[in-house]
Amino acid sequence: MKEPVFVSPAEIAASKAAAKRVKDEVYDLGLTYHIESYGCQMNEHDSEKIAGMMEEMGYAKAEDKSKADFIIFNTCCIREHAEQRVYGNIGALKKRKDENPQLMIGVCGCMMQQKDAGRKLFKRFPFVDIVFGTNELHRFPLLFEEAYHGERTLQVRDMDGEIAEGLPVCRNSTFSTFTNITYGCNNFCSYCIVPYVRGRERSRNSADIVNEVKGLALAGFKEVTLLGQNVNSYKGDGETTDFPALLRMVHDQVPELKRIRFMTSHPKDLSSGLIDAMAELPRVCKHIHLPVQSGSSRILKLMNRSYNREKYLHQVALAKRYMPDLVLTTDIIVGFPGETDEDFEDTISLCEEVRYDALFTFIFSPRAGTPAAKMDDPTPKEEKNRRFDRLCDTQNRISLEIHQGYVGRTLRVLVDGREKEMLTARTEGGRLVRFAGDDSLIGQFLDVTITGCTTWSLVGEVK
Repeated sequence: MKEPVFVSPAEIAASKAAAKRVKDEVYDLGLTYHIESYGCQMNEHDSEKIAGMMEEMGYAKAEDKSKADFIIFNTCCIREHAEQRVYGNIGALKKRKDENPQLMIGVCGCMMQQKDAGRKLFKRFPFVDIVFGTNELHRFPLLFEEAYHGERTLQVRDMDGEIAEGLPVCRNSTFSTFTNITYGCNNFCSYCIVPYVRGRERSRNSADIVNEVKGLALAGFKEVTLLGQNVNSYKGDGETTDFPALLRMVHDQVPELKRIRFMTSHPKDLSSGLIDAMAELPRVCKHIHLPVQSGSSRILKLMNRSYNREKYLHQVALAKRYMPDLVLTTDIIVGFPGETDEDFEDTISLCEEVRYDALFTFIFSPRAGTPAAKMDDPTPKEEKNRRFDRLCDTQNRISLEIHQGYVGRTLRVLVDGREKEMLTARTEGGRLVRFAGDDSLIGQFLDVTITGCTTWSLVGEVK
């Protein structure tokens, strides 16, 4: 774990001063902003921070992008498809920019932090006003101020990153939200670009985390997700506080909070201490998202995952022994370079043995700058698609079988929204439940009796 570098109070003050200067200029203009966010929960939470800074600058949120005065794309570089979507969406704004030169456009996030990506985008799209990387988030008002005054701004620094405390956050929900506990990653999985764009691992101090969570609970939030690329490797307070200890601190010192979640976990760091803490702490959700990526030890070694099939299965068995109702989800990459039929069969058999509640499945997408991008990849696309479809079919059957076992049970859920005529809610284990009800129930805990199910969700009635 890298010793964290904290952004100085002077830098934060300079950023806030820039936000105030912009606000003083625009306060009576009724200007609005719109953020398009791609990728993981880390990006989603970064977008909440950008929104908080925009509000400090006197801009109001525009739900409709076509009516916004400032549009910013918070990008992801995990998969090629996300990058192409960003390019397409930026390009589509050129005509609007030509018609309204006062429209401001920004691009930020992980994609911009890749080698030369920000510079190339800045050159390719001369109508974009501001481009910055993940390390510049706390400086956003300063960069925006330059762009607002007509100076196209590009700022991407190649560094491990810093921790900025005290940034404003405009949260997307009033009852469930995120709190960063770590930034960056040290694992260097051979297929993954994250360590190169998010920097080395660094942990926030536990007191800052606990104080933030307490503030959220007192503000009415019922559920908080502790967030990091690898929460299991958290080492705060000069590396004296590990993740199980932090989990206990949050649980014991913030009794007002109803649910505590965390993601994402790396199997190599999943300790018996964490399993003990989860089992013992009643308000910690009994759900682990534990990406396995492959069921083949040979492929796991090529992926540089630092564990094998046997160790992973041992961890799963231990966790389920302590928490019989544990909900377990995972990520799996199909078609990693060199994956054979035998390797893929190992993945299928692992899914049958573990019986995941849900999978997030991906066909391998090479990322420039990673070791896997240079590996021989002889498997045809059609074969990868066939394997992907078979994996999905296998998991869909397992998920449906697990869901059928819930019919007749009554579950405690937190109502989080509506999809057409049905309310949606999440169980402690993160299962999606749909049922009829009024919008006044959103944000509340309810007991729901499960009356039916599909592959992807449960159907119920309010008790």
